[in-house]
Amino acid sequence: MGKLHERIDGRLREFIEAQPVFFTATAPLDGGGHVNLSPKGRAGTLVVLDEKTLAYLDFGGSGAETIAHVRENGRITLMWCAFSGPPNIVRIHGRGEAVFRDDPRWPELVARFGDADGPAARAVIVVHATRIADVCGYAVPLMEYQGERTLHAEYFGRKTDEEFAAYCEKKDHIGSSLDGLPALPLPLPPRTV
Repeated sequence: MGKLHERIDGRLREFIEAQPVFFTATAPLDGGGHVNLSPKGRAGTLVVLDEKTLAYLDFGGSGAETIAHVRENGRITLMWCAFSGPPNIVRIHGRGEAVFRDDPRWPELVARFGDADGPAARAVIVVHATRIADVCGYAVPLMEYQGERTLHAEYFGRKTDEEFAAYCEKKDHIGSSLDGLPALPLPLPPRTV
């Protein structure tokens, strides 16, 4: 049985913060455009800001579909599945916004992530919840968490910020999405923190 929640607190917040992976889903307004579904999982890169707001670090290394979609229409859904322990699936539907490195809010937001901030951070995605719900998750398989992959942080940790900016400039679907929507502002603004 599913349950609607008014806020992100208590057991719900504990569940969200304990999961090693979550998923984001976005789509453009054009019905012929590409729906995007992305896994996110570097430890500490998602924070609950308050009872109705979450934020996560957006890193380089792939396209920028989520950024393009929230810039165009703001719609976003976050989802967590319990792969261990009691079964559960949590979805937060909301309005997202991309906060870029040159935004005055960047330093304060990035500070909320502590040591999780790292090489290749290019935006903070802030999600204002409009619907918070969980369902049983009985069909989600049990899986064992083995640990964090370090390849992403290691690869980008070898690049200076200038080299990372050049990487973004050369990569397809960073400045614009698969459907031609504006995505990450290029040239990439330098880090302010």
